[in-house]
Amino acid sequence: MKLYFSPLACSLASRIALYEAGAEATFVEVNLRAKTTSDGQDYLRLNPLGQVPLLELEPGDTLSENSAILQLIAERYPEAGLAPRDARGRARLQQWLGFIATELHKTLYNPLLDEKASEGAKAYALEKAASRLGWLQERLAGREFLLEQFSVADAYLFAVLNWSAVTPVNLSAWPTIRAYHARLLARPSVSRAFAEERELYLQWLARQPGQHGPIDAVKER
Repeated sequence: MKLYFSPLACSLASRIALYEAGAEATFVEVNLRAKTTSDGQDYLRLNPLGQVPLLELEPGDTLSENSAILQLIAERYPEAGLAPRDARGRARLQQWLGFIATELHKTLYNPLLDEKASEGAKAYALEKAASRLGWLQERLAGREFLLEQFSVADAYLFAVLNWSAVTPVNLSAWPTIRAYHARLLARPSVSRAFAEERELYLQWLARQPGQHGPIDAVKER
C-alpha cells in the first residue's frame, strides 16, 4: 500500500494505524499548496479534490476519506485490534469517527486553520469548542481510550487534537482531554508517527519565507 499524506494533517491518523498494525506501506508526501507530490506527480490527477489522505491499495485502485481508510486498515489487520469485531462495537467506532470528522475536524478546527476563512467564520467555529470538547471530556472521564482499547478512532482524534497547538483552542480548559492526548503521545506507534511528521513539517516551515505566528507553536511540541 502507498499512503499519500501531508505532515501533521489528518493523514497522520492513517500513518499511526499502519504503524500500530505493523503493516508494510510506503509514504508519499503531498504539498497541499502546490498540489504536487514528493515523487513529482500532479496530485490532482490522483485525487481531484486535492485532499489527504489517499491510500493506494494497488496501482489504479485508491481510497480517499480518512474514516474509510482507517476502517480498511483495521479490517485488513484484525490481529492489531484496531476496531471492534462485533456489530455494536463497530457502530460505536463509526459514531466516534463521525463525531471527530464532522464536529471537531470540519466544524471546529478547519475554519481556524483555513487562511482564507473570515474572522467571523473563525469566531463562529470557536464558539463550538465548549460544547464539542465538553461533550468529549465527559465521555473520556475514567477511560483510557474512546472504546475498550486503542482503536483507529483514537488515532484520528490524536491527529485532530494536535491542531490545538496552532489554533486558539486551549486544551488546558479540558484537562481530561489534555491528559488523554498526552497518554496517546506516549504510545510507541503514535510517538513515532508524530516525531517523523513533525520533522517533515519543520523542514517545510523552514522553506516558507516570512512564516510566523501561532504556527511556530509546533516547534515547541
